Amino acid sequence: MKNAPALPAVLVVDDEVRSQEALRRTLEEDFTVFTASGADEAMAIMEREQGASGGKGVQVVLCDQRMPGTSGVAFLTEVRQRWPDVVRIVLSGYTEAGDIIAGINEAGIYQYLLKPWQPEQLLLTLKSAANVWRLQQDNQRLSLELRAAEPVLASKVEMKYERVKRELGLDGLTRSAGSPMNPVCDMVQRIAPYDLSVLLMGESGTGKEMLARAIHYQSRRDRQAFVVENCGALPDQLLEAELFGYKRGAFTGAYEDRIGLFQQADGGTIFLDEIGETSPAFQVKLLRVLQEGEFRPLGSPRPVSVNVRVIAATNRDLEAEVREGRFREDLYYRLATVTLHVPPLRERPMDIPLLAQRLLEASQKALGKTVQGFTTETLACIAAYRWPGNVRELQNEILRMLALCEGKQLGAELLSPRVLRAPVGVHEDAELSFLADLSGGLKERMEQLEAKVVKEALIRHRWNKSKAAADLGLSRVGLRNKLVRYGLEKG
Repeated sequence: MKNAPALPAVLVVDDEVRSQEALRRTLEEDFTVFTASGADEAMAIMEREQGASGGKGVQVVLCDQRMPGTSGVAFLTEVRQRWPDVVRIVLSGYTEAGDIIAGINEAGIYQYLLKPWQPEQLLLTLKSAANVWRLQQDNQRLSLELRAAEPVLASKVEMKYERVKRELGLDGLTRSAGSPMNPVCDMVQRIAPYDLSVLLMGESGTGKEMLARAIHYQSRRDRQAFVVENCGALPDQLLEAELFGYKRGAFTGAYEDRIGLFQQADGGTIFLDEIGETSPAFQVKLLRVLQEGEFRPLGSPRPVSVNVRVIAATNRDLEAEVREGRFREDLYYRLATVTLHVPPLRERPMDIPLLAQRLLEASQKALGKTVQGFTTETLACIAAYRWPGNVRELQNEILRMLALCEGKQLGAELLSPRVLRAPVGVHEDAELSFLADLSGGLKERMEQLEAKVVKEALIRHRWNKSKAAADLGLSRVGLRNKLVRYGLEKG
């Protein structure tokens, strides 16, 4: 059986014995109570208890103000000098202002209580005082531990920073030796250290935000904030409030001041995604920030200066938007000091296997589910598909497959029909690209094509021959003959 925790100790100092006893009866269930009739006796108890081996001593002193000889404030002043952590409380039947002021200034008292006292109120005050003592001890202990742990904490922070930089910097961008992303990354390496505005152009889902983070972590601002805002997701007023902040009462619903994202990114980088979706009115306000380095929060009479690097992104052709008058020419040239074109995934087929494996690792962490990887058929289908939704579509496809998987590997039967059935995409210049790997005369090429169609149906129906035969309009015997003919029988 574990020992019960020791009760906090309180020293009651009062020259009236009846008052001592009344206080003892009120406190003894929750405290270890010591009593003294005067300052000398109380000081002797304090010296004995505070020096007790292994003991916590007295945590709270409850002292009468008017006593023969030394007053309560004078005694508590000496207690404060010798044992500053002890919580000091004055209990008095008198309310002279001088006593109260002296108690606060000289004795540093926690509370000044008046007689006659109420038991419930007295207990509540002393429990609170004991908690204050405990918090003081915890604070001192933690301060010492933090002082000793500072080098360790600094080392851990540095290790985490290096990990973030490694995963979100250029080294974290998945690409193969012959990838069209390599020239883009080389350009990032060259321009990232300089405070130039960068415009990232490319289709949705190509990883423009990841590239923006890589620029930030390769720059001299890498230890400051990286802030993201999707400009196409909000109407003008809300977007302005998000980016520039506002003062309380600036508009209906502005119940408190709010710091905008530009101010949060001060010293760091702000990434403005879908910049091509902004209105001409908003573009004027954004241009001022880029030109002057300052903005005015909504409802504020004074401008705020910031030092922020701006990286913008769009899936639109901003030069065409400028020619059509839908995007300000001066803002475009402010944003496009350096322009980088992010290639779509269909132009990076050599990267797809590496990307698929990396996305699978992230998906397994997200879903808490583990598999051994992709089957060879799955990788072939993934590599052949054109991925119009780019990396984002590939990520969602892998998440879907992992959620549906009941085996050890992600099989091709788990792929969406559009990936399994239409591996060559929809572009006119690619409509016949699936014929590129066929060889021989017309008869041989037709047989090779037929073999592909049969195999696709089998994969889609998880090698259920009855369903595949029905899908292809064949009898089971007819399907079996084709499987034997084309060597598609599963071992």
